[in-house]
Amino acid sequence: MPEEPCDILVLNAGSSSIKFALFDGQLNEKLSGMAAEIGGHASLCIDGQSLTPIMPDHRTALAEILTALGKRGITPDTLGAAAHRVVHGGAKLITPQRITPDTLREISGCTPLAPLHNPHNLAAIIALQDIAPDLPQYVSFDTAFHATNPPVATRYAIPKTLETQGIRRYGFHGLSYASLVQNLPTLTNSKLPSRLLAFHLGNGASLCAIKNGQSIATTMGYSPLDGLTMGTRAGGIDANAVLKLVEDHGATRVKSILNNESGLLGLSGGKSDMRNLMLDASADSDFAVEHFCYWSLRHAGSLIAAMEGLDAIAFTGGIGENAIGVRARILRGLEWIGVKTNPDANHRNACQLHADTSKIPVWIIPSQEERMIAKDALTLIGT
Repeated sequence: MPEEPCDILVLNAGSSSIKFALFDGQLNEKLSGMAAEIGGHASLCIDGQSLTPIMPDHRTALAEILTALGKRGITPDTLGAAAHRVVHGGAKLITPQRITPDTLREISGCTPLAPLHNPHNLAAIIALQDIAPDLPQYVSFDTAFHATNPPVATRYAIPKTLETQGIRRYGFHGLSYASLVQNLPTLTNSKLPSRLLAFHLGNGASLCAIKNGQSIATTMGYSPLDGLTMGTRAGGIDANAVLKLVEDHGATRVKSILNNESGLLGLSGGKSDMRNLMLDASADSDFAVEHFCYWSLRHAGSLIAAMEGLDAIAFTGGIGENAIGVRARILRGLEWIGVKTNPDANHRNACQLHADTSKIPVWIIPSQEERMIAKDALTLIGT
């Protein structure tokens, strides 16, 4: 009898893009690509080959992706499943799920919690259902890893009637942290540290306190806007300051300011990419980088306290894995706890960043969110 197809197509739909990757049953990546600028000057890149199909919406973009895959012999019939990243699962969706009508309703119900993300995630799921109705679909949630946070970490000090409306801390970047926990022992040839401080640093940035493999605190809250200085997001800001901005400029305008015009972009006067900031010698760019590092350190101290100590540090994400100067500045600010960096290793973006005399091991663990999503799906297929 022929083997059942087990390749997993992982889809990560954003507001104007769909990233995709194909994994086999051993979680080896076979190819990857992205449909970008959907609804505008669209392009489709698959394993380095660039195409320019017309893609006015996510449905046509997904159809173009499947057409491009079909030319490589990959069709819905040859797939074992499709697996999706959904940003927000709310308080109920805290484990990977097979897509059912009930799951779709729950995801849709979380849309008010992530209005910039969940509708696009849903659009890809529904479009694929229409195109390939017999293909099983699975979903993993970016908030799920933080479901182990205790109530004292997730509850805002507001009346309980408001909390029951979903106003609480959720945390994000969960798939990145979950993959970090899974991959760190293999990459470092050591057991998972009991108290691990994880830095997911990229255009979106957060920290996570991971105790015995579980999240117990994180810097993002009700939305991905809270916490660290980010590429275009303000990070933590006093609620009364937000209310004042709303009073002066209106809610819609302030939402755009805080999410799309702030962070590194606002501080530097126009640059949100850390690579460009590090190359620019202007005072504004220098201040933006220092602001990013300072608030990363401020929050690091808070999460170390939440764990009542520290056994190891791990960096992941685009900045965490590649920004030599940012890592050096942050690690210099943690020397008080026994961190000693190997400058040569840091310059090489080596896996091990700490000197042999360091009391605290420091690692780079590449983010593998897509592989984590594929693993979740394969685990469910096997049950």
